[in-house]
Amino acid sequence: MNHRRTGVGPHVTKEYAKTAGLKTIIYPVKDLDRAKSLFTALLGVEPYADQPYYVGFKDAGQDVGLDPNGHAKGMTGPVPYWHVSDIRARLRALLDAGAELLQDVQDVGGGKLIASVKDADGNLVGLVQEA
Repeated sequence: MNHRRTGVGPHVTKEYAKTAGLKTIIYPVKDLDRAKSLFTALLGVEPYADQPYYVGFKDAGQDVGLDPNGHAKGMTGPVPYWHVSDIRARLRALLDAGAELLQDVQDVGGGKLIASVKDADGNLVGLVQEA
């Protein structure tokens, strides 16, 4: 069992499964074509997903996404996404610990769920649950 402090009190803990780590980072972009060209040059691979609403690359076990609607969703810079096994429980724990909801749980296709919050310092934290 992995115990993590919840911030609720000095001796209060809750049980959570460990995360699968940071495997995804999403960049908000204003010019999707320019950003796609830049990341293709950087990573040396073609995107696995190339849609007007999202372009995704995979490199060295990392998923790098470009979101042309990111700024409108409140993204102020790249957002790291923690991969979790129970997104709703983890989101609830973050909100209980004082995070501000930016995006509630949303299915982005194929059963993949995402959500995001802002911490007290304005840092963005994303969550992903694979199907």
